[in-house]
Amino acid sequence: MPEYAPLELPDNPRLAQNIIHFARALRKAGLPIGPGRVIDAIRAVAAAGFTSRTDFYWTLHACFVNRPEHRVIFAQVFRLYWRDPRYLEHMMAMMLPAIRGVQEERTAKAGEKRAAEALLQGVERDLPEMPQDEPDGTEIEIDASLTMSSEERLRTLDFEQMSTDEMAQARRMLARLELPVDPIPSRRRRASHVGRRYDLRRALRSAMRTGGEMNKLHRQEPRPRWPNLVVLCDISGSMSQYSRVILHFLHTVMNAKGQGWAKVHAFTFGTRLTNITRHLNQRDVDAALAAAGAEAQDWEGGTRIGACLHEFNRDWSRRVMGQGAVVLLITDGLDRDDPGQLAREIERLHLSARRLVWLNPLLRWDGFAPKAQGIRAMLPHVDSFRAGHSIASLEDLARVISRPDDCGEKARLMAMLEA
Repeated sequence: MPEYAPLELPDNPRLAQNIIHFARALRKAGLPIGPGRVIDAIRAVAAAGFTSRTDFYWTLHACFVNRPEHRVIFAQVFRLYWRDPRYLEHMMAMMLPAIRGVQEERTAKAGEKRAAEALLQGVERDLPEMPQDEPDGTEIEIDASLTMSSEERLRTLDFEQMSTDEMAQARRMLARLELPVDPIPSRRRRASHVGRRYDLRRALRSAMRTGGEMNKLHRQEPRPRWPNLVVLCDISGSMSQYSRVILHFLHTVMNAKGQGWAKVHAFTFGTRLTNITRHLNQRDVDAALAAAGAEAQDWEGGTRIGACLHEFNRDWSRRVMGQGAVVLLITDGLDRDDPGQLAREIERLHLSARRLVWLNPLLRWDGFAPKAQGIRAMLPHVDSFRAGHSIASLEDLARVISRPDDCGEKARLMAMLEA
């Protein structure tokens, strides 16, 4: 049996208990923290001391944080749990939908909201050294007439601002969402009772069986043809939260029947292009997304949109873009590579597709303008430019994806470019 060193507690006996409660809050907020890390944190604080707030913060940070996306959550939980004297006011501001009859705008980021929920879910808070504000007797009125149902609120909520529970509910809503497409008329025809054109060949063949007498005029109509759907999804650091939700929605589209798509192909790109189609074909959504994440090694890395589109046009375009494919490009367009190469590759992609629809989460901002060089290079070569940050935006996409006259926000932004 291995021998373990005895656990040395800090001088303050309540400090170790509060570190345990703090670790529980982090675990509820989504950080993978087990008993081993809690023990390491208590030992580290006992060794480093509890005299400097900065040293204490970075001591716990070194023990509990090992992924970049967990830094914001840790910082918010630490601020709310250990040092913020206006704790209750922060909680009420983030959790109440309306105060004094005015609907509050949800401006809290995902890390702060998840931190607030974690601390409200039964985590004890025993900090005798932190001052408490006296109640000022302020009355808080909640106007229930301005509140919405949970599903209605989630429809318009930004994916990046959703808590863990809200994200789980949003995934269940996405599982019911459809992305239907209209068929494409083709030159091939089939027999029909109501077709506008007569099938003379079939009528003559039928007349041969009756001694040349033509008893019936046969009709025909165009045979419907269904397009392919090709999805190119940006998985760089700025797009990772949106990409996970989009891929979850794409898994639903790929495994649903009756939506009309001939084939659905999925690619991810950051610093390189990855084909994840076969992984998303699995029936279990969790297993499919886990396999896709393992295949895409550049998740939450940099962005090289021009180079990845060049690789797609060179290696995959002829394989998956046949039969008038519709292309969904999901990216924020923030690229530092050569804008000339990006413009050439997006133009080639546009010429190969029946329709090229660009979903950009940055369109959620009212003051969005095409100032980034990547956006300026790509915008002229897409058919439709739409937001892709919420369930409502995906529902709008499902309504207009078959409309050739829909351009989204492209016309307005092109006018800004030309001004």
